[in-house]
This record gives sequence, C-alpha cells and structure tokens, in this order.
Amino acid sequence: MDVKESKVLEVLKDAKKPLKTADVANGAGLDTKDVSKIISKLKKEGLVTSPKRCYYTAS
Repeated sequence: MDVKESKVLEVLKDAKKPLKTADVANGAGLDTKDVSKIISKLKKEGLVTSPKRCYYTAS
C-alpha cells in the first residue's frame, strides 16, 4: 500500500460517517480523480465498502 492509499484509508477510518469522494480528497489533500481510482482499488481489496451510492467507509 502506497502513501496515497494510506491517506485515503486514514481519512475514511477517522470519519464518523460515510464520505463522498470529494470529501475524502479534501481530507487527504489529493486530487478527486486519484481518490476515485484509489477507492476502487481498496474496494476490490475489501478495505473500503460503499453503504450507499457514491459514499464510502473503511471496512
């Protein structure tokens, strides 16, 4: 896992509620497109879930 993935996961773990991609990007200081790709990868690995469309949380 690289630094960007760790940042995204940390932001999701610290959040008290599911977040949108833009919220994660703001919290991690990353570009929204990068965050979208990272979230997709982390979902495949089972580290991130989507409780409802376009919202994400750490598993």
